Amino acid sequence: MQRPELSEWIGQQVHFVGIAGAGMSGLARIALSHGVHVSGSDSKDSTVVLALRTLGADVYVGHDKSHVDGKNFVVYSNAIPASNPEILRAKERGISLLTRAQALAILMTGTQSVAVAGTHGKTTTSSMLTVALQSCGVDPSFAIGGTLTASGSNAHRGTGKIFVAEADESDGSFLEYRPFGAIVTNIEHDHVDYFTTPQSVMEIFTQFVQSIDPNGFLIYCRDDQGASEIAQKGAPSKKISYGTDSQSDLVLDQINLLPMGSRSRLLWHGRNIGTLNLEVPGHHNLLNAAAVVATGLSLDQPIAELLQGLQSFRGAGRRFELKASIAGIRVVDDYGHHPTEIDVTLTAARRYAGDGRVLVIFQPHRYTRTQAFLDSFARTLDLADHAILLEIYPASESVIPGVSSSLITEKMQHGVFLPNFLEAAEAMISMAKPGDVILTLGAGDVNSLAPIIIAGLEQRFEINI
Repeated sequence: MQRPELSEWIGQQVHFVGIAGAGMSGLARIALSHGVHVSGSDSKDSTVVLALRTLGADVYVGHDKSHVDGKNFVVYSNAIPASNPEILRAKERGISLLTRAQALAILMTGTQSVAVAGTHGKTTTSSMLTVALQSCGVDPSFAIGGTLTASGSNAHRGTGKIFVAEADESDGSFLEYRPFGAIVTNIEHDHVDYFTTPQSVMEIFTQFVQSIDPNGFLIYCRDDQGASEIAQKGAPSKKISYGTDSQSDLVLDQINLLPMGSRSRLLWHGRNIGTLNLEVPGHHNLLNAAAVVATGLSLDQPIAELLQGLQSFRGAGRRFELKASIAGIRVVDDYGHHPTEIDVTLTAARRYAGDGRVLVIFQPHRYTRTQAFLDSFARTLDLADHAILLEIYPASESVIPGVSSSLITEKMQHGVFLPNFLEAAEAMISMAKPGDVILTLGAGDVNSLAPIIIAGLEQRFEINI
């Protein structure tokens, strides 16, 4: 089936299966703004469901085959199993089925799209780029996998020509986008349920780079071996590198890492173009911001406004997000779920903690990832002073017999396996001392513990709110 254009959606009935998901809800909002008749279903009620209903979407709680009757298109995410009754009915009735990526590609029709790809840093870099462009007076459309702290939204239909899209490589579907420009932050083996070898990841990113408009651009991190390698494989004619490598087109130097921020000089083709000041921590975020500067310059945006926007950036939801500070104990939530992400997050947390301790509650995400990176998880989590591990969050996977979070703690010096959520929270509440940083870490539902921990610390230290 040939992918429809956006004009073919306007006035049509489009049903989103799993509509309250982070990615799907954003697409539904943008579709509504275009005059598409949106319906959807999700497994449970939520504030997201309520918000979509307020905007005019017809949202059902629970999945039933009757929900797709009379619909013209059905959109589904990769989290939806093929056995879903709405998917089965759509096939039975011959209703056009579209993946989330195909739907996003439709909504990007006619825009100057910039896809942000890479194993790590996609959400933060997409969010930074959006805020920086807004600071330039551009009103970009955006669809991001996390929530912008400034706006509380993960998607928006802007009045400008530019569309910023987070490009998820997890199932190869980002090949649908065929963007005008793209960022590749880094490439590493992940999503082992789909990519069996590191080489298979390189192959899909190579295809992604080759899908960029020949008249567009590629921004890539020269510090990263994988990104540098794929940049040489049939990318568009305009290729711009960034990093600490002195041969980069945009060089970060004179770096100063602070507890909750960072600073660096920027050299553009050898010329000093200003100082990058960030209010979010970590060397990795300097690299993310450098990607944004290179992209902004490629889009002919002024450097002063780009830097001003980046300095105003306060993060994205679940990306080293400070939830509260109670009696000098800081509670931070982060989405990190790959050993490399955990490494940079705990390094940032160590700097943030100062003389205090770094205490972690970690929930591994997917059995396949846990099995593949068992030793790496143990090594990186031991960067914390103490880590409590919950049981694995399966996402859409079936249990792999014998694979458990306890296998990680068996290899750790400072880790314990405590699968009960409330017991884990209570243990953290009782051990924390002023000056410590408590980190809820993982891509599942471990973030639900942050408010419980905060309430428990308030009670323990008799703080009235």
